[in-house]
Amino acid sequence: MASETAELLAARYGPRLRLYATGTAMLGMVSAVLTTTIVNVAIPDIMGAFGIGQDRAQWLATGALAAMTVGMLTNAWLVSSFGERRTFIGALALFVAALLMAGFSPNEDILIFARIVQGAVAGVLQPLSMYVLFRVFPPEQRGTAMGFFGMSVILGPAIGPTLGGILIEHFNWRYVFFAAVPVALAAMLLGGFFMPERDDSSKRSTFDLIGFALLATALGTLLTGLSNGQREGWDSNLVLSLFALAITCGLGFLAWELKVAQPLVELRVLGNGQFTAAAVVAFIFGLGLFGTVYLVPLFVQLVQKYSAFNAGLLLMPAGLILGVFMPLAGYIADHTPARALIIAGLLCFGISSYWLAAVDSNTPFWTIAWLVVLSRVGLALIKPSLNLAALRPLRVEQLSQGAGMINFARQLGGAFGVNTLSVVLDRRTTFHSEALTSTQSGANTATAELLREMQALLAQAGVSPDAQIAGALHYLGRVVHAQAYTAGFRDSFLVCAVIFTAALVPAWIMGMRRSRTA
Repeated sequence: MASETAELLAARYGPRLRLYATGTAMLGMVSAVLTTTIVNVAIPDIMGAFGIGQDRAQWLATGALAAMTVGMLTNAWLVSSFGERRTFIGALALFVAALLMAGFSPNEDILIFARIVQGAVAGVLQPLSMYVLFRVFPPEQRGTAMGFFGMSVILGPAIGPTLGGILIEHFNWRYVFFAAVPVALAAMLLGGFFMPERDDSSKRSTFDLIGFALLATALGTLLTGLSNGQREGWDSNLVLSLFALAITCGLGFLAWELKVAQPLVELRVLGNGQFTAAAVVAFIFGLGLFGTVYLVPLFVQLVQKYSAFNAGLLLMPAGLILGVFMPLAGYIADHTPARALIIAGLLCFGISSYWLAAVDSNTPFWTIAWLVVLSRVGLALIKPSLNLAALRPLRVEQLSQGAGMINFARQLGGAFGVNTLSVVLDRRTTFHSEALTSTQSGANTATAELLREMQALLAQAGVSPDAQIAGALHYLGRVVHAQAYTAGFRDSFLVCAVIFTAALVPAWIMGMRRSRTA
């Protein structure tokens, strides 16, 4: 029996295949992206369920992003070896298993492992869905196809946090993983009908296993070292050994990729100056973007004591604005210099993060919501313009490698962004806690007055004198920790503002490179 290639399916279904394949690809993408964003509002509940700190909980985001980065690099080999249909169905089957594992996880180790698997599958599905749409749409309609693809990517961030908040409000955090199972199963079923199979006559490519192992080891050890530095000590043998192994594997990966015939990452494309500048912008942009996406839900739940539902509602206007503004930004990108839009987008992100650095427990809901909206306007301006500016100077035979490299740079920046800002939050919270604690003495009139008022309240409640002192001191400790935690978040948002400002330099250089070559 002949394989159901794209040509055979087109002959069977005619123009309807575009609709069927688009719907199937979007279902698969939505299930993957939905889980990536929905988990952010569940992190405080997961921290409470397993009794872990945010330095450990951040692996729920960091692990998934790092795995997504590596998963993207395996897509080309999987498709050439097994075809779109088997890769799509197999990836979703693994995804469903990881969702169930996460939902029933008895401890944080199994949950983090399940998140890593989910991230790897999402990394495979994203370029696979784009590739399938390119296959079934004619060249003159591929812009429309990318619009559908963009909708599937945006739909997750738009509804994910709100849906997660509803599920946590009425059930518990485990249901944020169960929610994606029916969507993934439906995508698997449709994929068996409408996803093309591999052409048996086509040649299979060789998988760069050594490069894959070196990259995965380098990323894993570096991120583990960063996440354990605060707890184990930055000069501890464990952390230093992890950093040494990461550097060794990273250098080995670079050397190997430059000599192997079919590399996992085509580093030679970085020989183009404009593309290299765009890749640096993509890395820094990913670092700040995913970092703020992680910090905002954490802040409003842990400091402002919002419910998971309200935290999701706070992020929903930004997702909807992004969905409306993205097509308009794509149109503007066709008629405006890319550098101008990228710089405008980075400024939107920088201003948003700078203003977020002034938030506290009393900052109004809509103030934070509109600051997040401003950052998403920046995202809409940057994303199409950055891809356009990066790929425009490349030769035709370099386009596929360039597209993969830009996605790789952005996702890699995202993995480091969540991890780095988690470390910054921990260190700055500890710093402010120690600074505030040192001022809590008998000479501090505000502290003395607070203790007297608390003791008086406890006395009215009939508490014994010894317990009054202990209760007042306990309350003082909670006040100091809350103030230190708020200051830690402020510093973290300020770091994000500095990151986006730093990205203006390579963005400007990118435009200079283009003008010189023009």
